[in-house]
Amino acid sequence: MIDTAHLYTGGQSEETIGEALSPIPDGCIVATKGGFGGAGRGRPEVLSAEIEQSLRALRTESIYLYYLHRVDPETPLEESLAAIKEYRDRGKIRHVGISNVDIDQIERARRVVPITAVQNHYNLSERTSEEVVDYCAGENIVFVPYYPLRAEGGRAIAGIAERHGATPQQITLAWLLRRSPVMLPIPGTLSPAHLKENVAAAKIELTDAEFEALR
Repeated sequence: MIDTAHLYTGGQSEETIGEALSPIPDGCIVATKGGFGGAGRGRPEVLSAEIEQSLRALRTESIYLYYLHRVDPETPLEESLAAIKEYRDRGKIRHVGISNVDIDQIERARRVVPITAVQNHYNLSERTSEEVVDYCAGENIVFVPYYPLRAEGGRAIAGIAERHGATPQQITLAWLLRRSPVMLPIPGTLSPAHLKENVAAAKIELTDAEFEALR
């Protein structure tokens, strides 16, 4: 899974991904987002224009997962998602997500269109979405924590990492994966070696005591 957005590097992120992957191979999920930037960015006409640009940049006929990047303070959530739903109904978007939301907003969103994924800021230090994580698990909605590694684990994580022969970052990812069965972290990576290090975290099994020590 590759996560990007319309605004990342002024659209160059989507263009680079589109060039590298076109045609996007089976088994590869590319997720992107639109509607970021404050008041007015969630208007239906703005979102429609951004979706069209994303489709062109990614060189695809259908975006696998498309998020409403932020809830527009001046546009009802329902109106923003109705615009995205139109593209889903036409087959231009396969699955819909929503980002930086609380439970009430998720439930409102689900009355407009099925919600496959929720992407919120969440890591060992940032826990304001605890209830959202549990809600998503109960509703079988994928929870995607962004900035999953931007956290301080202190002495506890250092000791746990040493016992497992792992890095603190790997322990952080292992903790997130154990935290919920619907957790899908999206750590950034700049090299194949770093990618392999991140993926290896999935094989680390924390003990109950280790999990609670970090929790």
